[in-house]
Amino acid sequence: MEKPTACSGRQTAPALMPNVGLLERMHNLRFVIPLFLLFVLSCSTSPDYVPRDGDIIFHTSRSSQSLAIQRATHSPYSHMGIVYVEAGEPSVYEAVQPVKLTRLKDWEKRGEGGHFVVKRLQDADRLLTSSNLAKMKAEGKKFQGKSYDLYFEWSDDRIYCSELVWKIYKRALGVEIGNTQLLRDFDLSDPAVMKKIQERWNGPPPQDEVVISPGAMFDSDKVVTVYSR
Repeated sequence: MEKPTACSGRQTAPALMPNVGLLERMHNLRFVIPLFLLFVLSCSTSPDYVPRDGDIIFHTSRSSQSLAIQRATHSPYSHMGIVYVEAGEPSVYEAVQPVKLTRLKDWEKRGEGGHFVVKRLQDADRLLTSSNLAKMKAEGKKFQGKSYDLYFEWSDDRIYCSELVWKIYKRALGVEIGNTQLLRDFDLSDPAVMKKIQERWNGPPPQDEVVISPGAMFDSDKVVTVYSR
């Protein structure tokens, strides 16, 4: 049977009452949606940091050797890399297993608590020209795909994070960021350090091995902090 309608002249159905609960939920969404968007943005690359080619980025790695590196060097920073921006996408060129380019937003997530610090050359405007950056990338490409150096040897067969960054800047631009040290100069008496030494060398490590640490590069007077989160 057809329902009565106003057009047919029959009895009109009563007007629908507004759904108060629905209206309240819609009102609350006005606050929920902005908070959700803020959360999404916070999970991506930090909006306050404007990446620049050649930036040097540091964080506290959550790797199995991170604590030993921190204790040996007396620095909270155990991993680092170089920032490059290609087609608007910032990435970090780093020595992990193997040496590779990692998107910055992925690199950030691997650090302890999402914390990281970005350093930049004191005279970046003069030195980090397009031609010099091309030299840096060419030097870095020589290491691409190489294995991570668990023994921190000063050779190019394998390479670790700070060694990669130091050698790229030294060989491409002639800039030494941080002073190299001998392995004997580090605090090798800490229990966490001694445990790693035993795992890898099964005895005393090569005390006269030349090493560059993330901490030494972080403290260099050739760089300044441009961002910290």
